[in-house]
Amino acid sequence: MATPQQDQTGARPPLDGVRVIDLTSVLMGPWACQMLGDYGADVIKVEAPSGDSTRRVGAARTPGMSAFYLTMNRNKRSVVLDLKSDDGKAAFMELVRTADVLVYNVRPQAMRRLGLSFETLQAVNPRLIYVGAVGFGEKGPYAGRPALDDLIQGLAGLPALAGDASDGVPRYLPVCIADRTVAMQVVNSILAALFERERSGRGQSIEVPMFETMVAYVMGDHLQGYAFEPPLGPMGYDRLLVKERRPYPTKDGYVCVLVYTDNHWRAFGRLIGKPDLCDSDPRLADIGTRTKYINELYGLVAEAMATRTSAEWLRLLEDADIPAYPMHTLESLLEDPHLVATGFFETLEHPTEGTLRMTAIPGSWSRTPPTVRRHAPRLGENSREVLEELGLPADRLERLLGGPATPAKAEVTPA
Repeated sequence: MATPQQDQTGARPPLDGVRVIDLTSVLMGPWACQMLGDYGADVIKVEAPSGDSTRRVGAARTPGMSAFYLTMNRNKRSVVLDLKSDDGKAAFMELVRTADVLVYNVRPQAMRRLGLSFETLQAVNPRLIYVGAVGFGEKGPYAGRPALDDLIQGLAGLPALAGDASDGVPRYLPVCIADRTVAMQVVNSILAALFERERSGRGQSIEVPMFETMVAYVMGDHLQGYAFEPPLGPMGYDRLLVKERRPYPTKDGYVCVLVYTDNHWRAFGRLIGKPDLCDSDPRLADIGTRTKYINELYGLVAEAMATRTSAEWLRLLEDADIPAYPMHTLESLLEDPHLVATGFFETLEHPTEGTLRMTAIPGSWSRTPPTVRRHAPRLGENSREVLEELGLPADRLERLLGGPATPAKAEVTPA
């Protein structure tokens, strides 16, 4: 179990005492394990001597410490082990004995080749929760095939949907939506398994497939008529697929507005000088007819929005109790008044990377808030301290470390 940790109020974080072995790389697995670390788990990131490849992706002040890596690996300790060597695997097995959860995102057959199957590790630690964040479920013909965010987006139909709703050209969403969505499913599965283990005392193997998770995500909106057998109509949620569902151009920018309920449409009619709009236009009779003619109705909104500035519309829409917000860019998000007031973008000092801007952990807790206790570690930064905790003999320890070196801990210090 992990060493108990407390925040400044004396409260222990919700996953205090849970040790997680993070045997993942790139995005989905590291993001999931970072969330567990934020909740207080002792997350030990086991890396090959070459390190997680994202250490070398994107902006960086020093090699191996890119922004991409830094934003997905806080609240972890880094241990370097060569799992293809006898010494490295033996040390890893000692670490498994102390763990509550192991998360991996290589192909299951690769875990078996390494001698790290669930059956093998369960014999070492019967309470271990063994979680594979995989591309595809092991029972289907895609099992074991490579899976990256863009590819899973495509398989799940997201580019086709984006094309249908715009200019007909399929496009991937410009965020790693599959990796981050499935990461949350990984965390949910782990939390449920930890709760169940409190009753049974036993660990288990869990498989969280990207493809199936994203198809459930997409079909929740778009199964529609095909939810019935035989089908009662086509697939696709009309409101999400029309071309006029977009941020609307104003005289000087864009505004995001959703005229949705009966009251919204009546208020909008008054704003555009048509107080009898809902009574005179049968397309606005109820939510069913509005959905049927939604593209035309959103076009009506678009025409009106072009007649005033963004500031004028935001004031008028707020007064009319119609939900509307400015359309942010990446840069303007940093200046959003709500995010500024809540301190969402935090400035912290990293012991080697200097001043960093990071996003806070979303949400608030009344008693056991998640906290940022450690910045993302340098490669192998915590190898010595973690291996010493296992009680390894000195000769084995030095052999694994390749010589004496004790890096400083990456503790959090407010800027």
